[in-house]
Amino acid sequence: MKKIIAFASVLIQFSAMAQLHYPISKKVDQSDNYFGTNVSDPYRWLEYDTAADTKEWVKTQQSFTESYLSKIPFRAIVRKKVESVFGFARFTSGFKVGDYIFFAKNNGLQNQAVYYYQKGLAGTPQVFLDPNTLSKDGTAAVTIGGVSNDKKYIEYHVNQNGTDWCTSYFKEIATNTLLKDTIQLVRDQGIGWVKDGFYYVGYHAPEKGKELTAVAKNATVYFHKWGDDQSEDKAIYSDPNNPDMGLSIGTSEDDKILFINKYPGTDNNEIIGKRLDRESDFKVLFKGYDHQYEIVSNNGDTLFVKTNEGAGNFRIIKTSFENTSKETWTEVVPEKKQKLDFATIVGNNIFTGYLVNATSKVYQYTTEGKLQFEVKLPGLGSAGGFGGFKGDKYVFYDYTSYTAPPSIYKYEIATGKSSIFKQSVFNVDVNKYETKQVFYASKDGTKIPMFLVCKKGLQKSINTPTLLYAYGGFDISITPAFWSHMYTLLDNDGILAVANIRGGGEFGEEWHKAGMLDKKQNVFDDFIAAADYLVNEQYTSRNKLAIMGRSNGGLLIGAVITQRPDICKVAFPTVGVMDMLRFQKFTSGVFWTGEYGSSDSVSQFPFLYKYSPIHNIKSVKYPATLVMTADHDDRVVPMHSFKFAATMQEKQVGNNPVLIRISTNQGHHDLSLAKNIDTWSDIFSFMFYNLKIKPKE
Repeated sequence: MKKIIAFASVLIQFSAMAQLHYPISKKVDQSDNYFGTNVSDPYRWLEYDTAADTKEWVKTQQSFTESYLSKIPFRAIVRKKVESVFGFARFTSGFKVGDYIFFAKNNGLQNQAVYYYQKGLAGTPQVFLDPNTLSKDGTAAVTIGGVSNDKKYIEYHVNQNGTDWCTSYFKEIATNTLLKDTIQLVRDQGIGWVKDGFYYVGYHAPEKGKELTAVAKNATVYFHKWGDDQSEDKAIYSDPNNPDMGLSIGTSEDDKILFINKYPGTDNNEIIGKRLDRESDFKVLFKGYDHQYEIVSNNGDTLFVKTNEGAGNFRIIKTSFENTSKETWTEVVPEKKQKLDFATIVGNNIFTGYLVNATSKVYQYTTEGKLQFEVKLPGLGSAGGFGGFKGDKYVFYDYTSYTAPPSIYKYEIATGKSSIFKQSVFNVDVNKYETKQVFYASKDGTKIPMFLVCKKGLQKSINTPTLLYAYGGFDISITPAFWSHMYTLLDNDGILAVANIRGGGEFGEEWHKAGMLDKKQNVFDDFIAAADYLVNEQYTSRNKLAIMGRSNGGLLIGAVITQRPDICKVAFPTVGVMDMLRFQKFTSGVFWTGEYGSSDSVSQFPFLYKYSPIHNIKSVKYPATLVMTADHDDRVVPMHSFKFAATMQEKQVGNNPVLIRISTNQGHHDLSLAKNIDTWSDIFSFMFYNLKIKPKE
């Protein structure tokens, strides 16, 4: 009898919110004609995020969502677990500047990691910069953007409330003194250091009241002399004929060459350069926008360049600043079967990081291309860093995996030996968990890798709660990382599945191209095949499967559930690009047309319209869906999620909820720990509730 009563209480617990009556979203008579196709856009008014009616809609939706989430009986239990797995001391971002060593540390539940520095390996760590003092709610995020070539100064930029706009500040390292030089309205596009000042990329202020929807146009390179006000800075380069052109900059370590990277999108680029040690004009070093080029370093006039020209998986060549024609190229590190993910030159050696089935392999070469060592990494995970100066004797790198908390390693260049410098200690025994990699066939037969993370010895079961995650775009690789919040799922006998689908950069440019423009459907097919594999192999079932993606991955989830509404029980389309006909009209969207195409093109409109999430919602039963966005997201502006949620609520059939969660004072990423805890507590509460999983206390 007790068992019957207990079972009945569980049924009551998971059926308390069966009927939902959504807030009414008004519809307007709005349509556009694309090359003879009339497309209705009844929620166009939600694009104007500062309008009174949009603000009222947001307020109503926030209240509705909070009302639903507040009734989940175990929400407090989930939050307690999320807090516990976030709350551990962790170290990242180790690097050396002259006699000083820098690293970032979060003591556990600090909103932002604190930057420390110490003099030498035996020095006592001291606080160099504490971002938590820069805002009351912890939403001021700090990024260290560069170190001057004379090793005297550090630039860091501050983003408030998650916006991509930031302000640059400068500190003298030896005295930890903040300089008066301050640069506003920049967007993390590099610093070009010289002895008497620096170069940077600046913009005019967006029109007041339109900060979120203003496109960053007319990027301009300025020179700032130490001690001057920003208003005195001299413009030295712009491309007025191409106001949407993106620019980023840097100078050679010897201060003699200024490089400007020009990019019309998020992929290919052109590089121009200017000698600073004598009177000269800018000259084109690498011309056209058919390939990618990256200046790794220089030795006088000799340039070391990472490029995919003639090598889809990238290689390193050297050439001369005075003549960069291909006839002068000498191959230093040839292309491999694996993608060359990064390259640096430190201590007069080249460090190359490759992706092997989405995990890191790192090698050390001489500048003549002779292999010195393979860097022995702790396991199958992700390594990054390896930054420094030509005279350094050792270098630092970060290493992490799904079951290894991020730690900092010191690497001796002469011997090829690694040792722990700062080690994170997680408050859960990670030895009880494992990661394995499986391969499955997509719709066209392409083999796709997928990581599965779970408790050791977990048996296959159709009742296993599973979260499937992917990205699939912009040549971005999803490699193993320590997502401590996922232990909320893993500790409840769940599985984290991460699929390395096409469109990403895990296997080079061909892998990327196979998931862009008119081939974008491959991305969706790869993800659908991943879900089908998990179900067919009985790792889980449709009723215990949740799916998630962010940004371009949010588009992925939106497209997948509109194409296959039966694919899962729960969906989390997060800060997604949902209106594929109008994305290019807002902020950074203009840079994505090389990846997606544009509805302004007669040849590209049809395939965009065919999968655009907003335009393919029908009156059917969709999964329980929590759409997520943020009010200060000026990268993928909130209108995408607003219009998607309004349309989904209008057309949803059945009792699965469709809610929108709108973070306040937040941008494209949850940059503060408090915001992360709020977000993941709601995600797992919504997921467990709709999967009918009672989490452990």
